[in-house]
Amino acid sequence: MKAILVGFMGSGKTTVGNLLAQRLGMPYHDLDDIIIQRAGKSIQQIFDDNGEAAFRQLEHEALVDSMADNGILGTGGGTPIQLTNFEILRQSQIPVVLLDVLPQTIMDRLKDDTQRPLARELGLTGLVDLKGQRDDKYEAVSDFRIATDRLTPLEVVDEITKKLFVNQQNVI
Repeated sequence: MKAILVGFMGSGKTTVGNLLAQRLGMPYHDLDDIIIQRAGKSIQQIFDDNGEAAFRQLEHEALVDSMADNGILGTGGGTPIQLTNFEILRQSQIPVVLLDVLPQTIMDRLKDDTQRPLARELGLTGLVDLKGQRDDKYEAVSDFRIATDRLTPLEVVDEITKKLFVNQQNVI
């Protein structure tokens, strides 16, 4: 069984992805971690040294390669925005789960996160704008959506598991 998690930063993709993978007895793959490992440097360093276009190319290559891996894949918040990635995700036979979150919840979750300065730089208004630009893409690639704002990570895993069983009988 495979599943792909998409959603805005702070939606819980990494936390939920790890827990879901544990529950299903399979590996969790984080697209950002794969990119960091391949590049031998942080995402911020990739942006600083090579620019966003180079990062997006690495992201695309990692996504393509990861589609063949068994397990749960957590994408970056911007992964579905790139047209080639959007098409891969939209046409995938692998269930794509949208973890949705309100901008205020993002701010609350990321207030102490030093790895994501973008959230602080943008502030609530900027996050609302950026998330609004991405929401249609997230919806278009996903098979189903789960609002994570008022759920614990384990409750999100429960919801995903239920929906996978209903929508993909005998897949898990």
